[in-house]
Amino acid sequence: MRLVVALTGASGVAYGMRFLEVCKELGIETELVISKPAALLLKEEIGKRAKDMEKLATRVHAPENLEAPISSGSYNFDGMVIVPCSMGTLGSIASGTARNLITRVADVTLKQNRPLVLVPRETPLNLIHLENMVKLKRAGATILPAAPAFYHKPEDVADLVDFIVGRILEIFGVEHKLYKKWSGLETR
Repeated sequence: MRLVVALTGASGVAYGMRFLEVCKELGIETELVISKPAALLLKEEIGKRAKDMEKLATRVHAPENLEAPISSGSYNFDGMVIVPCSMGTLGSIASGTARNLITRVADVTLKQNRPLVLVPRETPLNLIHLENMVKLKRAGATILPAAPAFYHKPEDVADLVDFIVGRILEIFGVEHKLYKKWSGLETR
């Protein structure tokens, strides 16, 4: 399996880093694109540099390189995840404007009917955000907000991050053991 993984300028870059770590552990090839704002957030939120993330990926592409192989529908990849996905990126994809490699590949992913998973972390949401999400859902994207559950009894932030990473993997049909799946309520 080969996935395009993009990080954009929204809080929550820990989700993207953990997703890359798990993909590497599972032998999933990754084509990584990190936006300039995401690179700044890496340092601010988790004390990492873009180079640290790039070591986890199979291949790395500059966000301004619209000639990268992943920008073409003829390039073979199984889907794309943008984690985290800024509302600016989500809006660009919803309006069909390919202003950089991330939004171009998202457009290609939709036109090729491949899975596109967008992981917004913004809250609260305004009407424009919601309308853009509805538009993208209608176009075939999966909107997977970074809203972890608590039924698996997380013990720390890493467990919450793993829940979201696991949910992303499930969209692509990848088995994992990142969290205990829901098995119903216990009755007394």
